[in-house]
Amino acid sequence: MQFRIMRLSTMALTSAAAWLMLLAGVAELAQARMPLPPQASEQTPAAKQLGTIKAITGNEITLTSDTQSEIKVAVPDAARLVRIEPGQKDLKNATPVQIKDLQVGDRILARGKLSDDGKSLVASGIIVMKSSDLEATREKERAEWQKSGVGGLVSAVDPASGDITISMTSSGTKKSVVVHTSKSTVIRRYAPDSVKFDDAKTGALDQIKPGDQLRARGTRSTDGSEFAAKEVVSGAFRNIAGTVSSTDPGANTIRVMDLIAKQQVLVRVTGESQLRKLPPEIAQRIAMRLKGAGGPGGAGAGAPSGNGNGQASQGGGDRPPGSPSGRPGGGPDLQQMLTRMPAVTVAELKKGDAVMMVSTEGTTSEGVTAITLVAGVEPILAAPNGGQMFLSPWSLGSPGGGEDAGQ
Repeated sequence: MQFRIMRLSTMALTSAAAWLMLLAGVAELAQARMPLPPQASEQTPAAKQLGTIKAITGNEITLTSDTQSEIKVAVPDAARLVRIEPGQKDLKNATPVQIKDLQVGDRILARGKLSDDGKSLVASGIIVMKSSDLEATREKERAEWQKSGVGGLVSAVDPASGDITISMTSSGTKKSVVVHTSKSTVIRRYAPDSVKFDDAKTGALDQIKPGDQLRARGTRSTDGSEFAAKEVVSGAFRNIAGTVSSTDPGANTIRVMDLIAKQQVLVRVTGESQLRKLPPEIAQRIAMRLKGAGGPGGAGAGAPSGNGNGQASQGGGDRPPGSPSGRPGGGPDLQQMLTRMPAVTVAELKKGDAVMMVSTEGTTSEGVTAITLVAGVEPILAAPNGGQMFLSPWSLGSPGGGEDAGQ
């Protein structure tokens, strides 16, 4: 079944890409403090390379840029290396470091003379953000999103006022929340064919449409009906339930017949995609609970009902993976089970296998990229409205947190 996803997990807007933008922002300051090597003339502006350290051999760094190209960075003894903490906007508090202090995974901005072929650079200076510092900051912000976040399905957008109305379920009760944005609100948007939060781009209010998923961080009103957003992230996703028509392990693609749309969908599987298979006893247990709860619309399942447009009619509550479901009636929480389920490959899927998946919206009408795909779901799809069970699209990017969190 094709419809928009009901729930949105905690997002940490402090991503590696965001910190690279900060590095770029202090580059001009770095230019003043990091002199060019003698061979660089005044007519040759210093080149800049941003990326992640892949390897360090002696005084040479192999840098993987954000375009996935590799650059060899030579670090002469005269080069100036400094470390800045996440959140620093200048080099006032930068700490001098040596190449021996750098590690694989650190993010750097290297400045100096680029070779004619663009494959190597002699650095006059390097600004470093340690991967451990970035991860600590991400964890802190994840906790802030969990404590001060709200999320759900967009039902209306008012460009004039900057207000976004979202539908959500909290403690088993449906409700609407008005998310207020302002000129200072940071708005980001998921890329159509990416499952990675780091690929989310700076967006605008007019990109957000009814049916999209949205999560905001900020301040909640006393009665919970309004929310003043400091940051907003949104995206368009699809849930599909169907049967495998064919697989191409070499291309890592699957063709699935969408049971509701009655059309073939080409599904691309990437290294970020999560593929799992439910053991028969688990699938049967979920199906039995769905039957007992009267289908996903019942209290036990906590899953969406379609609105005829292929979109979910409400938002859904969610909690961190591994935590109790907190759902009335103790209904199945498929997303939480997935981390404990056996992995499956494209080659192991067979024609006729029943699958459920959450995917990107895609840039074409045919192809999508799998975020999570679950096989072995035949009993679930046979249950009343079983094809309307949903999977969370956000489990890959960050640990989850829900709109119930912090209440």
